Order: sequence, then structure tokens, then C-alpha cells
Amino acid sequence: MAAAVVVGLAACAPEETTATPTATPEETAAQTEAPEETDAATPTPTPTPTGAPVGLACDELLTLDQMYAFNPNYGTDPGYAPTGEPAVFSASIDGVACGWLNQSSGETIEVSVARPVGDTMEDRLNEAVLSGQAVPTYGTPPEVEGYYGRIAGVGTAQAFADGYWVTAASVAFFEPGDAQPLVEAMLTNVTGG
Repeated sequence: MAAAVVVGLAACAPEETTATPTATPEETAAQTEAPEETDAATPTPTPTPTGAPVGLACDELLTLDQMYAFNPNYGTDPGYAPTGEPAVFSASIDGVACGWLNQSSGETIEVSVARPVGDTMEDRLNEAVLSGQAVPTYGTPPEVEGYYGRIAGVGTAQAFADGYWVTAASVAFFEPGDAQPLVEAMLTNVTGG
């Protein structure tokens, strides 16, 4: 019977529990803090293209007389809005974009000038190099850097001189020489020489 009492007492004995240690307030705060972000995870913002105001009107960029000497069938395009990438970009950075309309064929010539600032100038120059071929007849390198290429099926001439970027684009420009008189006229008008 003594054995039965011991077994009965053992059954009534409190169970041993293992206490889980509680965290200190400092440990709890350290566990809930968010991990620090690294610079590698933060994307670098793309700089916004910028330009200095040109301060020219369309009839100063390319005069009626200069266009008449190029082709007397062209006149100002009354419904013009920039459509080609160079003209749209020029207008977006305080440049000037202008349209000329062939009164006989309906073909247009889009001309523009801008003064890209800093990295924007370098980006435009790199884009011209990649999209065309060098054209030394637009001016004397390195004072003038000229390029010609077909952008979206449109013959596009680009020239860089004295901080200016001038462009002339038309489906009527099949080779660099087609746009040369207009490029030369615009460079003279914007650089004064």
C-alpha cells in the first residue's frame, strides 16, 4: 500500500515546467528594427534634359530669303507642330522648332535649334553619332560637328557648333548634301558667323 501512496503522490506532484526566458526591451527593439537599406538598392535618378533659351524666332533661325534660295516652292507651314524626335526634343528644352511646307508636293521640312546644357549636349551628340554618319561639309571640325542619318525613314541632318544644336529633317533629304544649304544657313544665323 505504501507503493500505491507513492504512486498516487507522484501523480499529484506539480509538473516541472521549463520557463522560457523573456527578452529584454533592448533585445525586442533590436529585433523589430527594419534592416538598413544599402545604396546599391537605391536607383540613380535619370537627370532631366535641360537647355538654355535660344531667343530666336522661326524667321530668325531660317529666313524666308534663305529658304527661297534653297527652293522657292517652300513657305512657312501654318499648321506646323513638331513631330520628329529632334524637333520635339529641341522644343522641350527651350529651343525652337519650325516647319516649312512645299506648296507643290506637300512635303515638309522640319528645322530646329536648341542649346543643350551639360550632359544633355553630350547625350545629343552621342545620339547623332549612333544614328548617322559624320558629315564634314556642314562645317569645319572640330568647330562644327555634322551628322546625317535616316531616323524613322526621314533624312535628318544635325550640326553642333558653339553650344548650339541645329537640325533639319525631311523625307526629301536622301543624302547629306540635300540638307547642307539649310544647315549652313542656320549655323550662320545662330552663331553669327
